[in-house]
Amino acid sequence: VQLQASGGGLVQAGGSLTLSCAASGSIFSINDMGWYRQAPGKQRELVAGITRGGITNYADSVKGRFTISRDNAKNTVYLQMNSLKPEDTAVYYCNAQVVTLRMYRAHYWGQGTLVTVSS
Repeated sequence: VQLQASGGGLVQAGGSLTLSCAASGSIFSINDMGWYRQAPGKQRELVAGITRGGITNYADSVKGRFTISRDNAKNTVYLQMNSLKPEDTAVYYCNAQVVTLRMYRAHYWGQGTLVTVSS
């Protein structure tokens, strides 16, 4: 199973970016999916999560600015980021709880995509 993240880049404060993460491989189903981020010198933190049924949760710091969504048919999760702030600068990682074709359940991580917000 592989998770391929894309969409990071450099944006000015107040701008927007959309991250995507597609899962591929021997997938039977995907339960929870989410986005985490890690800023330099800080621990990795949860940004947003979404269940297979579409129930979402967000870190307080991004509520009202970020929106997580998913397309179950495409095994893809998205993160729409609006009103970006310099403190949103981090490497963003996607995560998925995957049930493989052999009925093995595990969390998988994407490779990370860098988001840089300039002031």
